[in-house]
Formats: sequence, structure tokens, C-alpha cells
Amino acid sequence: MRRGRNLPFAIPARLLALVATAAVAWSSLGLVAHAADERSRPAAVAAPDLAAAMVLYRHALAEYQSARASYDAAAESYWRSIAEKRRLRRAKRANHETITLNDYVLAQPPVYTGPPKPRDPTMPPEAAPLPPYVPVVADFLAAAQREFNFVPLLPQSESAFKQTYARVALTAGLGREQIVRIYAFEAGGNGEYDVQAGLENNKRAHAITTALGYNQLLSTNSVEIVAESGNAFVRALLARAARLPHGRRSALDAKLVILRKMIGFARSVPDDWNKHQLLANTPKGLGVHALNLDLDIGPLLQTQKLMDSIVFARRKGLDATLTAAELEMMNLTGDGSGFDMITMPAAWRDKVATANFFQQSGYRDNPVAQRNNVVAKLIAATDAVMDREIKKPGAKELLEALR
Repeated sequence: MRRGRNLPFAIPARLLALVATAAVAWSSLGLVAHAADERSRPAAVAAPDLAAAMVLYRHALAEYQSARASYDAAAESYWRSIAEKRRLRRAKRANHETITLNDYVLAQPPVYTGPPKPRDPTMPPEAAPLPPYVPVVADFLAAAQREFNFVPLLPQSESAFKQTYARVALTAGLGREQIVRIYAFEAGGNGEYDVQAGLENNKRAHAITTALGYNQLLSTNSVEIVAESGNAFVRALLARAARLPHGRRSALDAKLVILRKMIGFARSVPDDWNKHQLLANTPKGLGVHALNLDLDIGPLLQTQKLMDSIVFARRKGLDATLTAAELEMMNLTGDGSGFDMITMPAAWRDKVATANFFQQSGYRDNPVAQRNNVVAKLIAATDAVMDREIKKPGAKELLEALR
């Protein structure tokens, strides 16, 4: 698999001889074509050139296919081992058995080092594929209005949303360090309540996912949380409505009617991530995602995402307060994988590959996990980003709201 394939492609001697023969043939054809009509010349020169190019192409394609097949076999074996050991660890935990270092894959994933796929000379150059369209805030708002007749209550200022989020998060039981450091990591230290992945620094750029808000909830997260905790949100808002003046209470009562419809939609499938993902990709699912922008419900959603991870850890017997980086591991990789990562002995963290906690596609699309390819490096890198981003104005404003 690793055989110097990054070097320029080497052409075997017999192929060079074949190319030379084609060149000689072309010289003879050129003499004959000289007396022909001018319009016939392109056809005369194209055939020998194309024949030689096709010889080279077929050889390069065979080299590429061989290298790619070797890599694909190695990658399939590696990721199958990752999945098998993950299943083993889950079974051991369920049976209260001791997990050992050998229950993790310590090797790093194979990397393709072969030649690139050659271009067929008979075909025009392929244009670079456009990235798939990812819905953005305008789409979420439009879907919410169209599907549920819902228009979020937007904050009058960014500080108003931060103050509401700070109050909700503290009341739920999150610590100040957890709140502000995860915001710094996920929202880049200066993201506003409607910040979306890929648009942190330029809202005219291309969104890379539907991840939205201070804690970057995907649309699937929103649907899942509404299905699981939506009724708790209703109770919290009913309690608040009872203390509001009549006009504001009427508006909140109308919002609760819509929220209940969204809960019914989110609970129309079994409580399963893949099922929720299917819903999240529908117009109604995008409408549910718009709840993150609402001043009444958005802070509840963003807070619940982190609280779910803390509750998961406590249910598994981990009562210690999680550091912000540990909580972020659960936020980043999912509760099960994150818990697996943060509960391993510290002495193992510089040995265990981060690939153990990702699916193959997720790892492939995560350059941070690839660069920081063991657990110790990934946690340290997360802390380093938090240390840097917490110095930005948005993080400072949130910290002030938490006082």
C-alpha cells in the first residue's frame, strides 16, 4: 500500500518504446497529410496522439485501481475492527466486566498514499462538483412559518439572548466554566445566537452543516430533543406564562400550541437517531430547528443538549463534575462514545486512537480528530481552543451574563 506512490508516475520501458513507435508512425502520416486538404489535418494528428495517450491512461488506471483496492481492503479491515471492539466494550460495560487497553484499537487508520485517479483522455475534464446545499437560517424560518405558522420571538439584542441563555443554563445545573468554555469552542468565542457551522466569520459563505447556536445543535439534535424533552419545555413555559402580563401571556400560550404540534411531529417515529434524522431533513424538521432562534425556547434547547450528556454520565455512575473539555467530548462524538473516552484511565489516553470513537465517515470529515489522533491530544487541543477563544468579546459578554 505504501510504495512511494506520491512520487511522479514512472512509465515502464516497453511503454516508452510503444510511444516512440506511435511517434514514428505519426511522422509518416504527417508527410502524407501535408498534401491533403487543410480541414483534414486535425483528424490525421488526433488518432496517433490519442492512441498513445490511451496506452498511458490504461496503465495509470491499472496502477490506481491496484493501489486503491489495497487501501480499501486495509481500511475495511481497520474500521471493522473499530466496530467490533466498540461492540465488545459495550457488552463488557453492560455485564460489569473490566475493560482493558486491548479492547481498543491502538493503530491509526490507514491512509491512501497511491496515485490519483487518472483522467480518461477521451473524456472532457470533469468540473469540480459543487458542494451539496445545506439549509440556512432563512430556510429554517421559512419552513417554520410555512409548516407550523411559527415565527420565532427574536431577541432585541445579542446580549438579551445571552442573558436568557445564562439564566436557563445555570438554573438547569450547568457550571459557569462549562457554559462559557463550550460556547467559546463551539461558537468560536464570538458567535451570535444564530451562528451556523461554516458561517462563523462570513454569513455569505457556504454552511457546512445545520449546526446552529451557542452549542451547535444539528437539526437532528433539535428534533430529538423536542421529542424527548419537549413536554418539559411546555411545563417550564407554562410556569413562566403564569407570571406574565396578559398580552405577553397570550403570545406565549399561542406559542405553546405550536410547540405541542412540533412535539407530536417529533414523536411520530420511534426514539431513534436515524429516524429523527429522516424527520429533520423534511420541511417540518427544518421548521422545528427554527426553535433555536426563539428567545423563549432556544435557550432551553441549547441547554438541554449539554444537560442530556451530564445526565447520561450520571446514569452510568460518573458523579464527578465534568470539565468543559470532557463535556465537549460527549457533545462532539455523542454521549456513548464521549463517555467511553473520558472514563478511560489517564495512562491510556496517549495510546488510544481517536478513531475508536468515530464512524469512518465522521472521522474522514473531521480534520481535528485526524490531527489529534490519540485521546490525550484531542482533549488537550480542545482545551487549547477553549483557552484561546474564551478571550474574545462574545465569550466575555457571556461570562459577564453568568455573574
